[in-house]
Amino acid sequence: MPAADYTAPLADLTGLLFWLIFLMILLSPTLNYQRLKAARLELIKRFEQKYGMKLITMIHRQEKVSIFGIPVYRFIDIDDSEAVIRAIRQTPPDKPIALVLHTPGGLVLAATQIAYALKRHKAKKVVIVPHYAMSGGTLIALAADEIWMDPNAVLGPLDPQLTFQNTGTLPAPSIVKVANMKGKEASDQTLIMADIAEKAVKGVEETIVNILKDKMGEEKAHQIAKTLVEGRWTHDYPITLEKAKELGLNVKDEIPPEIYELMTLYPAPMMQRSGVEFVPSPHRHANGAGSPNT
Repeated sequence: MPAADYTAPLADLTGLLFWLIFLMILLSPTLNYQRLKAARLELIKRFEQKYGMKLITMIHRQEKVSIFGIPVYRFIDIDDSEAVIRAIRQTPPDKPIALVLHTPGGLVLAATQIAYALKRHKAKKVVIVPHYAMSGGTLIALAADEIWMDPNAVLGPLDPQLTFQNTGTLPAPSIVKVANMKGKEASDQTLIMADIAEKAVKGVEETIVNILKDKMGEEKAHQIAKTLVEGRWTHDYPITLEKAKELGLNVKDEIPPEIYELMTLYPAPMMQRSGVEFVPSPHRHANGAGSPNT
């Protein structure tokens, strides 16, 4: 009998194994993210049941894609503002809100929208800062009734950062200062930049006053707003818990242990677009009852 030829079946088996491994590698980030997401949502539900508050997260990690090593930076954007506002809108008016912030800042417009939406919520609002909430994150934190900070966490100044085609990103107060120093000798471009910068500073200062004046009076609100926007510090200056207290903000150094546990579930794979997550209200029961997700 002639010897059996197993070459063709073996080649087919090798090819099938190759494609199975390729498919597993391809799907692995998605599967890992789904497991992380499920763990996060379970922890969020546990927090809400324990503390009687609606928990919303806006966590921006600066990380690298594991395969290619490409740096990916996350900031507050319009997608975030839409998601956070939707979460606040779904929260009953008498339900307290806890918003976890971990962000380097981002668009003033998006941060302002979130801050005003948080301020308008009738029940108690708490912003939790486990590590940092700089720039636009600080603006959002000002809208809360209380800011809970880790003893090592920081907030940041709110001086607007403006980007111009020829000069890159510059702090608005510094542009105004340079234009005032040069006076009539300043170029038309510098004067135009200074005009835009002055409007930006006034706009952010006005927003801060509107957010704070109901809680501490207009005079104190103006004082804090000026300190945060006038360019007293560099934009990455760390406003510690002690410094925040000196400014007159209602801060405390108590963070629930569940928040630290939640932070260990980040970063997520880069498949995720938004850093905002929340459990839609009301919670869906095990038997499937409850309102549909939106």
